[in-house]
Amino acid sequence: MNNTHRLMIGAVAAVSLSLGTPALAQETITVSTWGGPNHGINTLVWPTWKAWIEEATEGRVTVEVVHDMGPPAAQMEIVADGVADASWIFHGHMSGRFELTQLPEFPTFEAFTSEAASAAYWRTYQEHLAQAEEHRGVDVMAMGVHGPGQIFTAEQIDSIDQLAGKRLRVGGGVMSSLASAMEVSGVAMPPTSVYESASQGVIDGAMLTLEGLRSFRVAEVLPHTLTVDGGFYRGSFAIVMNPMFWDRISPEDREAIEAVSGEDLSRLFGYMMDAMDERGVAFAEEQGNTFTEASEEDIERLRGVTEELIAEWRDAVEGRGIDTEAALDHFREQLALAAEDDGIADRVVHP
Repeated sequence: MNNTHRLMIGAVAAVSLSLGTPALAQETITVSTWGGPNHGINTLVWPTWKAWIEEATEGRVTVEVVHDMGPPAAQMEIVADGVADASWIFHGHMSGRFELTQLPEFPTFEAFTSEAASAAYWRTYQEHLAQAEEHRGVDVMAMGVHGPGQIFTAEQIDSIDQLAGKRLRVGGGVMSSLASAMEVSGVAMPPTSVYESASQGVIDGAMLTLEGLRSFRVAEVLPHTLTVDGGFYRGSFAIVMNPMFWDRISPEDREAIEAVSGEDLSRLFGYMMDAMDERGVAFAEEQGNTFTEASEEDIERLRGVTEELIAEWRDAVEGRGIDTEAALDHFREQLALAAEDDGIADRVVHP
C-alpha cells in the first residue's frame, strides 16, 4: 500500500469517526427578566454572567435572556415550575413568604456601597440564613441589595416631622414599616407609577432608590431629596435557579457555574445598583434638584425606630432556628470586610 492510499484511508476513518461522534451540544440557561431593556440587570448583570459562564464551561453552557415571561411577583414560581431556568426576585414582592431576608434592609446610618453590602449579604446568607430554607424549590445563586432608599418630595423637606401626613409611595418590607413609624401616609404602588402619580398630585413624594431619579424620571416631578447615610432602607433580592437544570449538564460544568456565581454574582448585582444610582444622582443634579441630609436629631429618632423594627422582626422569625442577633452582627462585620476586598469592576462586561 502506497502513501497515497494510506492517507485516503486515514481521511475516510477520520470522517467516519467525526460522523459517529456528534459534537458536544451547547446547553442554555433561559433567564426570565422583568426589568426594562435599559435596566442594569439586563445591560450589565446578565451579559457579564453569560460571559463568565461561557468562559468557565469553555462554551458548553450559555445564557439566553427572555423578557416579559411574567410579572415580578411571579418570578419565583416561574423558576420553580421550570418555565424558566433562572430569574431575579425581589423578596418584598412576596409578602409573608420571606421574613429573614429583611435582615439587610434595616438602616445602618453608615455609608457603604451596594457591592460591599451584597457580598456581605451573601456571606451572611450562607452562614446563617440558608438553613431556614425560605427559598425552597429553587437554588440561590446570589443575594443582593439595591442602593440606599431615600425620600423624594415635591416640596422642600428639612426634617422628618414635616413628613407627617404626607402621601408617599412605598413598597413592601422595612420601607412600609418605617413609613408608618414616621406617620407617613403610605401609598403602595410600583416605581413605574411614581412619575404619573406625582405629576397629578396623587402623592406628595416617594420612598425610592436614587437610580429612580433617572430611570423613572422622578427628578422631574419630585425635585427635593431627603437623605441619610446608607439610606432609610435597602431592598433584598436574589438570583435563583431551577435545580433541575443541573441534570442537563455535567457535574464539572455545574461546579464551574457555581464558581462564577455566589459572592461574585452578588457583588456584580450590587455593582450594577451602584452604577445606576450614580447615573440617577447625576441626572437629578443636572435638573437642579436639592439634596438635604437628615439632621442628627432626626438620625437619633430613626435609630430608635430601627431598634423597634428589628425587635419586631426578631419576634416574627422566632422559631425558625436562626440566631438573628448573630446573623445581624455577622452582616455588619462582613460589610466592613467586604468593602476592603477587591471589587468586581474590572470583570464587568459593559455594553
